[in-house]
Amino acid sequence: MTIDKTQIDRIEQHLATLAAAMTRLAPAAVPAPDFGGAEAFVWQSSPEAFLPVPHVSRQPLQLLKGIERATDQLLENTRRFADGLPANNALLWGARGMGKSSLVKAVHSSVRVKAKKKLAKGDLKLVEIHREDIATLPACLAYMRAAGRSEAHRFIVFCDDLSFDRDDTSYKSLKAVLDGGIEGRPENVLFYATSNRRHLMPRDMMENERSTAINPSEAVEEKVSLSDRFGLWLGFHNGSQDQYFEMIRGYVAHHKLKIGDEQLIAEAIEWSMTRGGRSGRVAWQYIQDLAGRLGQHLTVE
Repeated sequence: MTIDKTQIDRIEQHLATLAAAMTRLAPAAVPAPDFGGAEAFVWQSSPEAFLPVPHVSRQPLQLLKGIERATDQLLENTRRFADGLPANNALLWGARGMGKSSLVKAVHSSVRVKAKKKLAKGDLKLVEIHREDIATLPACLAYMRAAGRSEAHRFIVFCDDLSFDRDDTSYKSLKAVLDGGIEGRPENVLFYATSNRRHLMPRDMMENERSTAINPSEAVEEKVSLSDRFGLWLGFHNGSQDQYFEMIRGYVAHHKLKIGDEQLIAEAIEWSMTRGGRSGRVAWQYIQDLAGRLGQHLTVE
């Protein structure tokens, strides 16, 4: 059977049409992220992108009271990282509302100012990854690794309120990234996480593993070992009344709120009693209420 030129032309035309259709169906190439456009980003897993944050909501470092030890340790660790020296991934764990996430954002801002002068072509970036996107962390890091080579950027990857529940296996991705795998964690990336749980797992989940496993210690080891990947553990505990007053007075002075100290303390005590705690979050909520009643604006960095 012979095929004439007309048939060959038709076949070629059909093939060209098919190739064009396949090209249209193929996903568009993901453009390289523009890390120069902002100081902070939020990682979006689908479609993959780094969403710039025009303005980071944070408090000045000097207003974070009652956590001075944790502040000094995280500052020093972050400064070393910004200087290109070895530094540890950090887990900030403990009491709710005591400034864990606020400290990460404040430390980044403080260190970044000096880091920009040393990083001639780069910057110290803060990238937030949501808990539900942890499984896509390797893909996120791939972009940062490339940016470290081309633009000398350094990154703090931040996950707020990190924890894992029963039957959740995404923690394995995090374990591999923190210090496993062939490539390991990129030298220009540091991972900071906050959690209310020291071992990132609920107690009942760990106890259930012990009760049902043939070897209880080995059953729990894999899950508990996740927190061991963080070289720096910073504990946060409930604040005392004196620390609570220090927080309140610090905010009032910083924002120049017009109220007498006696009235301030009386109101602050009443506010904390209605909220059942004396955390930094409770203090800030009181300050927002106070400023609203006084008709004054709050200035946030």
